[in-house]
Amino acid sequence: MYLSKGVRFMLLSGICFSLMNVLVKYLTNIPATEIIVFRSLISFILSAMILRRQNVSVWGNNKKLLIGRGLAGAIALTIYFYTLQRIPLATAVTLQFLAPVFTAILGIFIVKEKLSPWQFIFFLVSFAGILIIKGFDERISTELLVLGILSAFFAGLAYNIVRKLNTSEHPLVIVFYFPLVTLPLVSIYSAFHWVTPQGIEWLLLLGVGVLTQIAQYYMTRAFQEESISKVAGLKYLGIIYGLGFGYLIFDETFNFYTYVGMAVVLVGVILNVWYKTWSDKRKVATQKSE
Repeated sequence: MYLSKGVRFMLLSGICFSLMNVLVKYLTNIPATEIIVFRSLISFILSAMILRRQNVSVWGNNKKLLIGRGLAGAIALTIYFYTLQRIPLATAVTLQFLAPVFTAILGIFIVKEKLSPWQFIFFLVSFAGILIIKGFDERISTELLVLGILSAFFAGLAYNIVRKLNTSEHPLVIVFYFPLVTLPLVSIYSAFHWVTPQGIEWLLLLGVGVLTQIAQYYMTRAFQEESISKVAGLKYLGIIYGLGFGYLIFDETFNFYTYVGMAVVLVGVILNVWYKTWSDKRKVATQKSE
């Protein structure tokens, strides 16, 4: 089966994000904001170095949107890391994967992308899966559920801003603005709640930064190559990675109904991707026939 460039980029991004999740989950002794400091610092340095080597200005063109993307991403990531350290890995990932729903819905207003009524039905299916998981997993409090949904909302907002910037900015400039905005915000808080990493924790923090840099770059490329609703849903595959890593590394298990809920989420996103692909092909065929 042929996979478009945007789809391949998103799959690679998803694998890197999943490995990053494992490292964050493992760093239970380090506060979430401190992990973000290290992650952002590494991303800041790598992005600046590569942009300088390619002779591309780090400041970009549309600074207001770039700052907005950085701010939305900073809020989303801070909340996500907070929940990731407190609930099972696969559950945290599943909550975060409501982001494609918010991405597509916000896309109606921000990038003027049209959605079919069928896609809204598929989104409702995915959200129903989230409710099933919440109902049968006592480890998830209402507070953490709301925070997970809020993180997904801001992630969806950030993805749409990336889409708005797809023709005016270099992908690494968009990535660069994330740490540029995030570092000042989280560094001040972390300075008063600092926990010095020990031993292998330094290496794990480095891994978080490097994996995130790779994941962010290819996610940005994916959104620039394809329509939002087609590639955003592929991030749901991280649920499978989360289940596997959670079981093998953190000895996390779930009851039958929680697995059903996760399956329902996956069904919703797979149907959405299939429908969007079919709809695009049909549109192209119609245009050619005219």
